[in-house]
Amino acid sequence: MRRIVFSLGCLLILSTAAYADSNAFTPLNFNDTGNKQATKPAVVPAVNTLTEEAIGNGNIQSAITQLESAQSDIRNDLINIRTKYADVDAQYKLIKAERTSLRQQIRSIEKRINEIDKAKERIRRNML
Repeated sequence: MRRIVFSLGCLLILSTAAYADSNAFTPLNFNDTGNKQATKPAVVPAVNTLTEEAIGNGNIQSAITQLESAQSDIRNDLINIRTKYADVDAQYKLIKAERTSLRQQIRSIEKRINEIDKAKERIRRNML
C-alpha cells in the first residue's frame, strides 16, 4: 500500500513539474513581453543570392520536367500492364468456362457409364 501511494505521489509531482515548464510548448519566435510591435522586416538578399536562386529555380524546373516525363512513362507502362491483365483475365475466364463445361461432360458420361453398369447388373439378375 505504501509503495502504491509513494508511486502515485511521485507521478503526481513529476507530472506537475512537466506541466509547469512553459518553455516546452512556446514557439521560438514568441514574444511574451506584451509589446504589440510589428516584427522587423526581413533583410533583402544580395544580388549574388538572387542569381543563385535563379539558377536554383532553373534546376528545380528541370527536375520537375524530368519527374513529369518519368510519370508519363510510368503511366504508359501502367496502361500496357492493364491491357495485358485484361487479356490474361479474358483467357482465364474462357479457360474457366471451358473447364466447367468439360467437368459437366465428364460427369454426364460417368453417369451414363454407371447407368449402363446398373442396367447390365439388372439384366444379369433377371437371367438367373
